[in-house]
Amino acid sequence: MPDSAPSLPNPQPSDGKATMENSPLTEFVVQFWGVRGSIATPGTKTIRYGGNTSCVEMRLGKKRLIFDGGTGLRVLGLNLLRQMPVEAHMFFSHTHWDHIQGFPFFTPAFIPGNCFHIYGAIAPNGTTIKHRLADQMLHPNFPVPIQVMQSDLKFNDLTPGDILELDDVKIETALLNHPNTAIGYRVTWEGHTAVYCTDTEHFPDRLDDNVVHLARDADVLIYDANYTNEEYYDFNTPKVGWGHSTWQAGVEIAKAAGVKKIVMFHHDPGHDDNFLDRVEADVQAAFANGCLAREGMSIPVI
Repeated sequence: MPDSAPSLPNPQPSDGKATMENSPLTEFVVQFWGVRGSIATPGTKTIRYGGNTSCVEMRLGKKRLIFDGGTGLRVLGLNLLRQMPVEAHMFFSHTHWDHIQGFPFFTPAFIPGNCFHIYGAIAPNGTTIKHRLADQMLHPNFPVPIQVMQSDLKFNDLTPGDILELDDVKIETALLNHPNTAIGYRVTWEGHTAVYCTDTEHFPDRLDDNVVHLARDADVLIYDANYTNEEYYDFNTPKVGWGHSTWQAGVEIAKAAGVKKIVMFHHDPGHDDNFLDRVEADVQAAFANGCLAREGMSIPVI
């Protein structure tokens, strides 16, 4: 953590390998800014897929939606500086560290004139998304409080199952199977759908009805594939109950729900580029229109 308040850089992004281009107002585009789970993993062995934690942007006509605020949110923020003033809707699946740790470093939130609508479920202990984002910025964990952010922050509490209408954008939510709970999101615009479904654990004996419902006939499904089946069911170090799924379960969901394209997401910190190359080959052998998420990757939702 910094030992002084975050400085506001010159609005010319200088880091991050992905630079967002303005898309036509008729396009629906998904862009990945952080694809890793649990903890950021920078280094020479994670260059091709990226080491930043969860952050996905969806651009739909004039609307900008951001899903989760892992360390990838910092990189997205630097790229947004050339487009100010910025208005965006930010949706949090949950508030484990790897999904919120980029929020205090999200430079546009410190700049007056920007506006961020922030959504998240009330936690099992009763705390709101506002409380949890603010708490991580309190001493002794961070040098400046959330009140230093001079943008207009509008907080909204969600209950799993809520359906939101942002003008012509429809957002459906559902409860996911994750310790302390998480929310999945289904975004529909102009007859096309992208689903953000991370930090969920499949059931060993059946498909998760909530996930199948979210993913029904989706153009793009972003799915938690933190493990392989071999890791998940390993006799010596099983990952059952840890709150994450496998790419094999993701393929089952995609086939059952009639998904057009599945993107495996939330890569385990122990999976380097070569390991993920092998996983992607296995995914594509099982589901031709499947791939692994990479930082900077953009997918048109068509």
